[in-house]
Amino acid sequence: MGESSRRPRTLFLDHVTVPGGAELALVRMLRADPDWNAVVLLPPGGDAGVFADLPLPVRSAGVAQRFGASTASAAEQVGNALRLAAQAISTRLNRAFRTADVVVANTTRSAAYGALAAWLSRVPFVVHIRDMADAEALGGAGAAIMRRIVLPRADGIVADTRRALASALPFADPRIPAAVIPSASGLKLRPPAPRPDGPLVVGMLARIDPWKGQELLLDAFARAFGGGQERLQLAGSAPFGHEDFAARLRSRAEELGVSGQLDLLGHVADVDALLDRWHVGVQASLRAEPLGQNVLQYLAAGCATIVADEGGPAEWVDDGVNGLRVAPRDAGALAAALRRLADDAGLREQLADRGARTPRLQEDAEISAEHRRFYREVLAARARRNAR
Repeated sequence: MGESSRRPRTLFLDHVTVPGGAELALVRMLRADPDWNAVVLLPPGGDAGVFADLPLPVRSAGVAQRFGASTASAAEQVGNALRLAAQAISTRLNRAFRTADVVVANTTRSAAYGALAAWLSRVPFVVHIRDMADAEALGGAGAAIMRRIVLPRADGIVADTRRALASALPFADPRIPAAVIPSASGLKLRPPAPRPDGPLVVGMLARIDPWKGQELLLDAFARAFGGGQERLQLAGSAPFGHEDFAARLRSRAEELGVSGQLDLLGHVADVDALLDRWHVGVQASLRAEPLGQNVLQYLAAGCATIVADEGGPAEWVDDGVNGLRVAPRDAGALAAALRRLADDAGLREQLADRGARTPRLQEDAEISAEHRRFYREVLAARARRNAR
């Protein structure tokens, strides 16, 4: 196999540099394996942020892209469309695009301008689906762009879960390769550490964002443990303009009488050490989560895991076997599950042990290798179509 086939020149597109789930997953994947011949291309917007220490080129071109586009007004959507068009032109003209063997869009917004840039080119274009391809996840305009522009142009689709992939496939060419590859989540597949003695610690590892469900968990925690010794820890930064929501969580904790039991930790760099201190890890997103990297992290770390019974997390958690599933958006059901685990240490330990042995959990280097294999498959499939 030739060097270009073994190490295709891969261009990764992303639209922000804050430590969101998609960005952290890409950074982990690229750091995990030195066998990448890759460039990351970003819109301008200050420093390289989460991508700053990657051992490969990180470049910028085009115009700054705004976040939160799915909730934009009509006037803002016009501005967003102009930014997308300008970014598509800049991306297409960039040398990293012109010399790439394959272009990979790491986020929904980068997929929009990446598809426009790739539309009349012969460069294979891969879309990484990290959200359901519907209006609830992407907004009406975002879903229309994904379904009518992005997916029809795709030469390959990677999705984090089967459900996310199923939401995209009806809008793509049925001949193209498609694969389910979980995001690189920083997993360390090792025997879980013993949980600490003392009061129960319940945690959520997710960016501070209303749809991630921190307020729902706070309400459930107050119902289950208000006035007790148990602690609730919320770990994650507040990007995308959600600092006000972090303040709202503090006010809500005061109203519920649990402010002394709540820790807002902000961004935590040492996730392994954090999860080793938690007894219970919770995913409670207010809409169907396409994957939930935190779910994989809880399972691998040996936390007793509770998830909303929908979306990607339901593919990973078998209720009563390696975790608990509860009705989505139901604070009462979540409070009952928390109370159940608090009252039954044996169940917590059983779920934690089985969680750490969940099939298909993979370390980042394995995820990286799967991506490289998939991109070679996309290149081969595109070459066959071009030869006809």
